[in-house]
Amino acid sequence: MDTQRNEEFISEIKKRLTPYRFYHSLNVAEEAKRLALKYGADPDKAFTAGLIHDIMKDTDKAEQKRIIEQGGHTLTPTELESPKTWHAVSGEIFLRNELNVTDEEILSAVRYHTTAKAGMTLLEKVLYIADYTSAERDYDDVDVIRAKAEQSLEDAMLYGLQYTIGEMVKEGRPVHPDSIHAYNEVAVFIKKRGKEQKC
Repeated sequence: MDTQRNEEFISEIKKRLTPYRFYHSLNVAEEAKRLALKYGADPDKAFTAGLIHDIMKDTDKAEQKRIIEQGGHTLTPTELESPKTWHAVSGEIFLRNELNVTDEEILSAVRYHTTAKAGMTLLEKVLYIADYTSAERDYDDVDVIRAKAEQSLEDAMLYGLQYTIGEMVKEGRPVHPDSIHAYNEVAVFIKKRGKEQKC
């Protein structure tokens, strides 16, 4: 993604996001670029995906729902009960249809940055973890996931998914099937890796 487009995206997110969310987006872009360079993903794509991942986060829920439905996606019962995840779906549709973003890898990274999914690309993993570990984050255990992100994206993903799914289960909230599939895949990967390292 060229610099001119990034300038356009910065201008767009500044209009659409609260000052905090704008600051967060800039931080995620920097962290995504850093992780991309560390793990071999495209740093320019990672930076752009970080900039725009939350473009719809502060948009009214009714407007998000309208965009999602107009984009041809029917919200499942689980999704209807999880409006905090809508911005990822509406964001992907808005970027594709209104801002003419054509890079499918970037669009998919935005689409799955909240729930994750099985079979994530390197760029998708980078954005997912960058969203957890950006500079302004200060939730419990953020230092743990940051340390894990220095070891492997999969270690960080497993911890992030355990943390998020655990919180949702404690609160009695439904967990998106994509998150469960992502967790199972990463857990199996790490178990297999552990066995191979012992051989």
